[in-house]
Parts: sequence; C-alpha cells; structure tokens
Amino acid sequence: MANTLNLGNGNWATKKDSLLAYNSENGNFKPLPFSFERASSATVVNKAGLIETVGSGEPRIDFSNDAKGALLLEPSRTNLITYSEDFSQWNLINTGDGQAPILTSGYTTHLGLNASRIIFSRTTTSTSNTSSIRGNDYTQSTNTFSIYIKSNTSNVNIDFRLGSSIVSYEITNEWKRMEFNGSDFYRSYFGFIGNDSDLYADLSIVAAQAEAGSYPTSYIPTQGSIGTRVAETGVDCLLPNESIIDNSTATVYFEFEALADDASNRWISFEEVGIATDNQFEIRLAAGFGLIQIVTRSSGGGQDVTMSETLTDITANNKIALNYNGLNWKLAVNGNVTDTATAARLFNDNIGKIKFSRYANTNHFYGKVKDLKVYNTALTDQELINLTKI
Repeated sequence: MANTLNLGNGNWATKKDSLLAYNSENGNFKPLPFSFERASSATVVNKAGLIETVGSGEPRIDFSNDAKGALLLEPSRTNLITYSEDFSQWNLINTGDGQAPILTSGYTTHLGLNASRIIFSRTTTSTSNTSSIRGNDYTQSTNTFSIYIKSNTSNVNIDFRLGSSIVSYEITNEWKRMEFNGSDFYRSYFGFIGNDSDLYADLSIVAAQAEAGSYPTSYIPTQGSIGTRVAETGVDCLLPNESIIDNSTATVYFEFEALADDASNRWISFEEVGIATDNQFEIRLAAGFGLIQIVTRSSGGGQDVTMSETLTDITANNKIALNYNGLNWKLAVNGNVTDTATAARLFNDNIGKIKFSRYANTNHFYGKVKDLKVYNTALTDQELINLTKI
C-alpha cells in the first residue's frame, strides 16, 4: 500500500493562500496544494511556545499542545475587550475597606506577551469591601470570557463577575487560561468582589478576551478598539487527474481535535471528478454529543451509506479511518472497527476534490487537523485498528 495523499503528521509547508500536501506513492514526492483563505491576520502558538501573529491568508500551524503541530481552523470571532493587554486602561475599583488595586505594567512575560502584575487587598471579607479591576462594557452580546492568569505567591481565591452572578475560582502559581461561559456577560470584572476568605492576591495577567460564542478561540489582541479575526474558509485541494483517491477502493485516515462539542456541523467532503457536487462521501462532526458520521451521496442527493460513532470526547485527540472495497465500507475509531455498511453503487469516477467544508461551501470544518492520509487500497481490519490506536 502507498500513501497517495499526506497532510500534516509533523510535515507542514505553508505560504500565503496555500497549504501543501504531497503524494508519496512509489517513493516519490509530488506536491498537492490546498488553497486557503482568511481575510485577516490571526495568532497562533508557534514551535517556541510563543503567541505569534501571522498575516492575512497564512495558514496557522498550532503547537500549543502537540510537538508535531496541527492546522488550526476557526470561525470568525471578535474580541470585545478594547485593551486586551494594556490593563492600565482598565478601571481600578475599591469600596469599603478594600484598597485600590496596584497595577504594574510589563511585570513579566507569558507566551511572549507583556503581562501585568495586579495586587488586590482588603481588611475584611464582604460584598461591601471590594478591590477589583473592570474593563469596558461590551458593545454587543457575548457569552465567553478568557484570560491568562497566575498567582505570584501562593494559591488564592478571587471573584469574577461577568454578568449578574459572582463566581469564585482558585488561582495557582501556574499560568492558566481561565475560561468562563454564560449568557449575560456585559463587562470584564474581577478581583475581590464577594465573600471569599482571602484578603490579599498578587497576580500576573495577560490576554483578556470576550467573544460571542460557546467556547474561547485563539487570542485576538486589541489596542484601543475591538478586534476581529475572520474565519478560515476555502480550504480545499483540486486533485490532479490521477488515481489519488480511487473510485472502487481506498482508505482515508483522519486525526483531529474538535474545538467544541457544540451545535455546529463540521464537514470534510471528498467529491467525484466532473460529476454533480452531491456525488461524494463526507466525514462529519455532527451537532452535539460527540457524534462522527460517514455519509455517501448519490447523484440524486440521497444518502447511500451512513456510518456513525459517538466519541468519548470529540475535543480530545481522535483518530478515525474509513475504507471502501467495492460496495463494502468500514469505519474504525480510536483502535476499534466500529461500523460497517454496504453501498448500493460504486462511484462513477475517482475522487477529484477534497474540501474542509460541505460541498456547497457551508458547514466548514473548524478544529485542529493533525493528520490526513489517503491509501490506495482498503486496509484490513487489523491495519485499521493499528492505524487508529490512541
């Protein structure tokens, strides 16, 4: 067997508006370019563990939790906090016997960003005795807030008030991106606000972000106004007129992490050459419940084969493989062959296009793409198990 398409697995080549896969069949390297679109700059954690800004149209290879890196694809988001790093522009607030917070800009660094130091203190615990910092009111509805934060001393409990309720969290002396989800956030507001027993907190903070969405995305820096990162779209590869993905037998391997187990549908489509766009098969991360589906479609738009598996955690590292040999289809997930199906027909022609979206350019795949491989044969059950073993 040979890999007729390879994308990722630590071998990344990117440039503006393009991402390079390759065909290693017969020991030869043949480039297979994917187009790529994003009409704004964006940030990513690079190999050195630093947050780096890349230009418009540049693919992002994220190394935040994987030494091999992963292609990061995200929806459009806006950071509604107008000063994400310059906390001297935030309001320092105290009431009762609470002391005005002491802020030191540029105190340390984290992920290559200049982090501030802030000290909160009060004499007694009470909602009337506060010491806190507050950012701008949001200009539109939002429900996710995040910030990198750590204690400069021992563990301490501080309060976050983002909407109508106050929530207390323990801050340790290890950097962590604190993430909060809710439904009525209208400003960034944290420190000593409630009845926690702690009276003194010495913290380092950086990269505050408030966004409309059910989960936090990559950091969007701001310096006086809100900032927007545009979605990645148009990630697709027009295959050459050769048998990269055969119409009668092949195996596709995909390793990924979803950004969230939310209500969105995220697809990868494999389309036939020169036939109506609904002659294809699809890998779908279906809405909710960690469901992954494999669907083939006939020229009339109906579903021919449907296989599925519910993942334990769709946001964790997952490995899937599907193959077809004539009319017989198999699905393997994380070391197990989980489903089989029989198709009513063969494809008319070889697969000619791969899209990280639905065939109609909707339902874009958002997540971390770690590895995509195509084999020119249907693997055995044991090979599928070995390939997808976590």
